[in-house]
Amino acid sequence: MMQRPLDLDAVEAFVRVAELESFTRAAEAMQTSQAAVSLKLKRLEDRLGCRLLERTPRYVELSAQGAAFLDHGRALLAAHERALAALGEAPQRLAIGISDHVAGPELPALIARMNAQDPQLLIDIRIGSSGDLLQSFDRRELDAAMVRMHAGRSDGEVLAEERFGWFAAPHWQHRAGAPLPLATLAEPCGVRAMAGKLLDAAAIPWREVFVGGGVAAVSAAVVAGLGVAALAPRMLPWGAVDVGARLGLPALPSLPVVLHSRAPDGRPSDAIAALSAAFRSAVRG
Repeated sequence: MMQRPLDLDAVEAFVRVAELESFTRAAEAMQTSQAAVSLKLKRLEDRLGCRLLERTPRYVELSAQGAAFLDHGRALLAAHERALAALGEAPQRLAIGISDHVAGPELPALIARMNAQDPQLLIDIRIGSSGDLLQSFDRRELDAAMVRMHAGRSDGEVLAEERFGWFAAPHWQHRAGAPLPLATLAEPCGVRAMAGKLLDAAAIPWREVFVGGGVAAVSAAVVAGLGVAALAPRMLPWGAVDVGARLGLPALPSLPVVLHSRAPDGRPSDAIAALSAAFRSAVRG
């Protein structure tokens, strides 16, 4: 007798929890409640007759059976997407702007997460300054923008708060009496403006010694020993150290990462939800 087929929603719930290591993040990605995700997972475990995930108040991890089933679950979801695509539905495009101060080393994983959510969706990612991306979003050139909190705006959904520090190469030394050498992003950059205002308020002389077209270029200047840069720790190049306390520099505030979205309901909205959940999970990690 043919066995009862697996519930695709339950399989998706398992895969999302396994990948994001969190029931909360999986619920965000699926745009449902944590209780609904738990119920779906229990239904799948009852159907398979085994425990797929080990849960404690502090972590979620795969059981041996869950690890064995994960690739099969992913393949089942991918086959489902291919079957739907075979019906000839017109491809949809999703244009997303991500601030260079937000698009850190997690960017490949975030893109992979959106692609896994909907392999048939055409994803257009644009990297730039928060100010420029918000202008593009307001002109409706972007469906969504993931940026640093921008002065004068209170709209958008806060995804995370990230602290900043003053970072330099471990061998770098500040020459006594000289202005503080700064490596910054080109204008307009909210982090650059914030750093300059704080130094001015503390009466600390400074000068720009390097202006980069992206955080990767600024990080390279830090590693090369050109000076100090205001960066979030997850953006740091290997070996960089926080020199703020040693130099008596003003404390940098935590800055929110904000999502602005007008993605239409359906596949684009689902992809944005997956992106948001994956970003929260990456920053938490």
